[in-house]
Amino acid sequence: MKRMAFILLLFCAASISAPAQLTTLASFDKTDGSVPAYPAAPFVQGTNGNFFGTTAAGGANDEGAVFEMSPTGKLVRLYSFCSQPGCSDGAIANAGLVQAVDGTIYGTTAFGGTNNQGTIFEMTPAGKLTTIYRFCSVPGCPDGADPSAGLVQAFDRNLYGTTFSGGAYGYGTVFKLTKAGTLTTLASFDGINGSNPDFGSLIQGTDGALYGTTVDGGANNACGHLNGCGTIFRVTPLGRLTSLYSFCTQVNCADGASPYGGLVQGTDGNFYGTTTAGGAFGYGTVFKITTSGTLNALHSFDYTDGAYPEAGLTLGTDGNFYGTTPNGGANGVAGTLFSITPTGQFTTLYSFCSKANCADGNGPFSGLIQATNGKFYGATFAGGTSSNCNGGCGTAFTLSTGLGPFVETRLTSGKAGAHVVVLGNNLTGTTTVNFNGTPAAFTVVSATEIVATVPTGATTGFVTVATLGGTLTSNQPFRVIP
Repeated sequence: MKRMAFILLLFCAASISAPAQLTTLASFDKTDGSVPAYPAAPFVQGTNGNFFGTTAAGGANDEGAVFEMSPTGKLVRLYSFCSQPGCSDGAIANAGLVQAVDGTIYGTTAFGGTNNQGTIFEMTPAGKLTTIYRFCSVPGCPDGADPSAGLVQAFDRNLYGTTFSGGAYGYGTVFKLTKAGTLTTLASFDGINGSNPDFGSLIQGTDGALYGTTVDGGANNACGHLNGCGTIFRVTPLGRLTSLYSFCTQVNCADGASPYGGLVQGTDGNFYGTTTAGGAFGYGTVFKITTSGTLNALHSFDYTDGAYPEAGLTLGTDGNFYGTTPNGGANGVAGTLFSITPTGQFTTLYSFCSKANCADGNGPFSGLIQATNGKFYGATFAGGTSSNCNGGCGTAFTLSTGLGPFVETRLTSGKAGAHVVVLGNNLTGTTTVNFNGTPAAFTVVSATEIVATVPTGATTGFVTVATLGGTLTSNQPFRVIP
């Protein structure tokens, strides 16, 4: 089910209290193109401490935009898509962004480009955008078409992603893109090994392989899809594709069906995600899968606690997972925020449309990110205070669950001598940076960014940063590559 199909269903109901503190930071509004509308992808925290995101509509040409938002909610449009003749720069940005270790921002558009089959772009934090690849550049689209997901920068510092369609069989691809803009198709989905990877970006596991989901394809079609009920796959950086699991393997699709979102790797080494359909009640699931392909459904949504999750999960610094549903909850079809432990203990944190006229937002299709201040940030596709979109143009919000600040490394692995970006807050005055206890040379770039060098003799473990306000620990271990 696509996001646009829900626009006409977004209505609000009575106010109900919620267990976590949600603050609405901003309402999107496409009145004059200065602020884009309909955010549909998670934010990325930039090295300057602000957040960068995309919208599926709005902007100067109502074809989507890239924006920057301060932690307090000040929105600035950086670029409007379809600003070039024939939308050769792209249109409809459904996917999230990634900021590479050199500070450049990368993303995809689902449409536009030379053949209206989508693009890959790079952008400076100031908003200068360059289209570096246009899909379907070859007759028959063997290079892929319609990228719906964002990109991931892997350990080799190349970018990896998927396309929804195209490829050797027309069911989508996995590709690698160098910083110079050279694209290599690593694998094509053939239906049996998966079909149509959608909104979920790839994730690189600690084993170096890339993991992802397809919304269709696989060995089973009990969900009613002619082409299968979706899969989980692994692909090596050299292009060896393996299907790990086909959904609807269990009776009545109790294991779930149609995973639109991507995966996240837990502290136990297993992967966690969501399905949009299936489960005990038909409203989707949260699942766990081992690297060998054993899957367990941890939770089945029953509509009162949310329904039809399209986004993947976020691993919090407490070891639990946090996510969104665009439908269901205490106020009907408005959606929810939730947390779940690795063992399946589920908590509804917030139900949207808890404020009059859905001023707090409605329909969060995108996932959450945990910023280095410890809070979670996200967006709703509709709702808010604007009357210039049907049901509102969407909101940006923050959710506080009591978790404290931390630092984040970019990338999360490297060899001795490699430069690593460390994100955080109030980093001015930092006295030491340690990689699993081994002191590292570093430079404080700003209050939100440090550049450190992986020290000789360092071992895999957490990065700690001693600041004037105390010691901050990385949200995940840094893997030292021999």
